[in-house]
Amino acid sequence: MLTSRPHLGIVGRVTSDETRDGVSLTNLDQPLFDGSDATKRDLVDYLDAVRDRILPALRDRALSVIRVRPGQKPFMQKNVPKYTPSWVRTISVWAEASHREVSYALCDDRRTLLWFGNQRAVEYHPALVRGDRPTHLILDLDPPDEDDAFPLAARAAHLVRRALDDAGLAGAVKTSGAKGVHVFVPVAAGISMEDLAAATRALAARAERVDPALATTAFIREDREGKVFLDSTRAGGATVVAAYSPRIRPGTPVSFPVAWEDLDRVTPADFTVRTAPGLLGDGDPWAAHMPDPQRLPADLIEEGHTIPVARVQAMHEGKRRARARRGG
Repeated sequence: MLTSRPHLGIVGRVTSDETRDGVSLTNLDQPLFDGSDATKRDLVDYLDAVRDRILPALRDRALSVIRVRPGQKPFMQKNVPKYTPSWVRTISVWAEASHREVSYALCDDRRTLLWFGNQRAVEYHPALVRGDRPTHLILDLDPPDEDDAFPLAARAAHLVRRALDDAGLAGAVKTSGAKGVHVFVPVAAGISMEDLAAATRALAARAERVDPALATTAFIREDREGKVFLDSTRAGGATVVAAYSPRIRPGTPVSFPVAWEDLDRVTPADFTVRTAPGLLGDGDPWAAHMPDPQRLPADLIEEGHTIPVARVQAMHEGKRRARARRGG
């Protein structure tokens, strides 16, 4: 049931508060963030409109969100705050980097999603595992920092698709909501995190070999030479913004599923909190485009185990370059 009542916020300014599914929603007429072209109401209405699509991507996954408060810079929230309602489910995950338990929210239902919207949580970054089981192989395609770079990311995505085809695999693609593209390959249960990470590295390397003038696996930014970075580091404890999640970008775009054949005909700005619900209608293209879980070929995994872990390799290379600069 939706109820509303007048609420006097800033002196002389009337806003409206509402209650949906037992969640109090406040200050809905405030701007969402500078350049958003949206209000907090637009965010809440959008999340509510797409809840049946975004919740399956979030359910049973430790959730990090990026929030933006008025007059403050956006910040990522992992640990749930002390004032979190008791009905928000949580899961404790050991954080190796900080050597502590982190209590993450599990956004499993409409009420929790609305509560996050009222907290001005704009971006939704779920873990890539359910429990301790990895569910997808993911490549994050990051084009160079230049105007209108998305077509380069789209072209690189087709390289990944070709590498998938050659390996007997299939994936789904979505805009990142920023300037890049995400390719998701659902994997069958039973694969270890190490083998999944290895297969991801091998897939990126194979895609790079198709057109090394366009794409690169170079982790160090200065080594990319204006190419699209095929980021293979999203296995394990990393996150990727969920399908249908808004982004803190001008115009408040959303990460949106795209059919492979349409990838060259869209731009990230086509999909915003204002336009996306109308484009979806009653459908869920992310679910419709996603193949069934697949077993990864042994040769892909084996090749990946011969490729150094990008972050580790970059760390050692960075230290080597620093020594060289010092003349040591």
